[in-house]
Amino acid sequence: MDVTFQFDWEAAFASIPFLLKGIPYTLLISFGGLAIGFFIGILFGLLRISPIAWLRVPAIAYIEIFRGTPVLVQVLFIFYGLPQLLGGPINALVAGIAAIAVNSGAYISEIVRGGVQSIERGQREASLSLGLSRTQSFRYIIWPQALRRMIPPLGNQGIISIKDTSLFSVIGVGELVRQGQVYIATTFNALEVYLMVALLYLAITLSLSLALRLLERRGLVGQ
Repeated sequence: MDVTFQFDWEAAFASIPFLLKGIPYTLLISFGGLAIGFFIGILFGLLRISPIAWLRVPAIAYIEIFRGTPVLVQVLFIFYGLPQLLGGPINALVAGIAAIAVNSGAYISEIVRGGVQSIERGQREASLSLGLSRTQSFRYIIWPQALRRMIPPLGNQGIISIKDTSLFSVIGVGELVRQGQVYIATTFNALEVYLMVALLYLAITLSLSLALRLLERRGLVGQ
């Protein structure tokens, strides 16, 4: 049986306007979750390096649990599991943002820990010898330098989180992949549509990568 297939470029380009409707949801989930995850990461990252053991233990537990389990399982737990505990449904968009927040927060915690610990101990000692308190030393000397060093890995985490949103089609969030699935259900042009989905994700992540490279070239991040 001779079966031939011809790629339909017209169908591929025709899907773009429909797929673009999913980009706002993709960006909202990823960057909304990352914004929350950043503050979670700062909190647990600093607790992770605390000299007080009973503060380190919950931070380590949180980091290991959410780095050691798939983000898909986490969003399914939030969307399907938590409503049983809370006694009411959770909006799919809220569940997606929450999943990105707790997942990225665990990775950002380690980025924060590494950034802070990368600052030479001599700078801490020098600032204390000049009369600064430990809090002032951290606020004015350690944290600004650590933050610059954290920006590249934070950017990488942002790219990962953007790609992770593709998993949330399983709970019905109208992001890029979900829009593609809906479009395919009516046109049956799976190859063409999923190629466009992939290219749109690539355009978003390459834009973020380019922005990070420009910051690095201008000396605004890194060492």
